[in-house]
Amino acid sequence: MINTIMFDLDGTLLPMDTELFTKKYFKELSIKLKDYFTPEEVFKHMWSSTKYMMKNMELDKTNRDSFFEDFYKNVDHKAEVLNPIFDEFYERDFNKIKDVSEKNDNMIKSVNILKEKGYDLVVATNPLFPISAVLNRIDWAGLNGEDFIFITNFEDMHFCKPNLDFYREILHNIDKNPENCLMVGNDVKEDMIVNEIGVSTYLIDDYIIGDIQEDKNIDYKGNYKDFYRFAKELPSIKD
Repeated sequence: MINTIMFDLDGTLLPMDTELFTKKYFKELSIKLKDYFTPEEVFKHMWSSTKYMMKNMELDKTNRDSFFEDFYKNVDHKAEVLNPIFDEFYERDFNKIKDVSEKNDNMIKSVNILKEKGYDLVVATNPLFPISAVLNRIDWAGLNGEDFIFITNFEDMHFCKPNLDFYREILHNIDKNPENCLMVGNDVKEDMIVNEIGVSTYLIDDYIIGDIQEDKNIDYKGNYKDFYRFAKELPSIKD
């Protein structure tokens, strides 16, 4: 029986133009780091270390560990200088790009009704950002971090999408079996792949990424309004 709903964030709980988000993100980060790097260097080093982090498979290293291990190998500045600047950026300056996103009433209502019915809720966003940035984006969506029993982030997680170990790590952390969970996302590959380990899937197609014709891992599909109707039809599981 399904008792847990896992949500992707960007393009699912939080409608946004991903390309515009990326462009404005690097613009604001470059401004924050202007005393240390050119905009071109910011993009080069951040993207290179992000790719390194996404490929890393070492169980004893969190995504944060992997990212900064690679990052500081390739720059001439020390962690004790730059890390506080990164922290301040994600806690405060990151909110300057909020306008690339919008709230969606159907998803807000869906989260509320699922909570009322007794479902455990998880934010299963690709853990490329620190928890402060993830919580900010949850707030942009008109939601509260306290709505969720677990929120993926790069301080705690060891893998990234579409690695199935990312999903296995979530299941381990929330002590759930695959058959207890439904994954809701907008990425045909990165989100729907969890179906391969037995998690049911719902593809949100308003901001779809990927070719739906190439994927058979989709159990349910619809837009935001469809998902709200789906959430309303799910049974209450309160004791």
